[in-house]
Amino acid sequence: MSGLRFPVGRLPDEALLSGLATGDQELAVVFVRRFQHRVFGVAMAVTGDRQLAEDVAQQTFERAWRHAQIYDSRRGSVTTWLTTIAHNLAIDAVRARRTEPVAPEDLDALLGTVTETPERWALADEASARLRAAVSRLPREQARALMMAGIYGMTAQQVADTERIPLGTAKTRIRAAMGKLRTTLSAPERGGHVQ
Repeated sequence: MSGLRFPVGRLPDEALLSGLATGDQELAVVFVRRFQHRVFGVAMAVTGDRQLAEDVAQQTFERAWRHAQIYDSRRGSVTTWLTTIAHNLAIDAVRARRTEPVAPEDLDALLGTVTETPERWALADEASARLRAAVSRLPREQARALMMAGIYGMTAQQVADTERIPLGTAKTRIRAAMGKLRTTLSAPERGGHVQ
């Protein structure tokens, strides 16, 4: 890379991703070093297990390497793309390990991690910050139902059984939470509040 006018470490994220796609070892190493803490932080925040988080981080970089050619900067930054891959892989890993629903008393701690944890620093981009803020402003019962359905893949019936509420109430909470998030996230960033 001696033909470059500035150090490899100062290349834009997109250039490093292109280097990863072409198999350039030097750029691949810089790419991994630039994002390894952020990717591991996301994986650790979701899994809560260091070994599993390391596995997820490795899978994230493997997937980024395999799919680097299809990255589209119009859909978000490299950071957002990579942390989304890490987040989705971490959720899949947790789901694969979990054989029973999350205890309702554990959800309050999980909701806390959405707003104030290492994940906050790992997912420092604007879109994730807006999502965390929008979820934190939801009424608690709607946020819990949304987390059960969205993160843990529970059906509305499972949410109803876990929360000991009627099925219609569970569906309403999930639908209302999704509607409020959709409205908040599609609004200009002036501070659209969830009610």
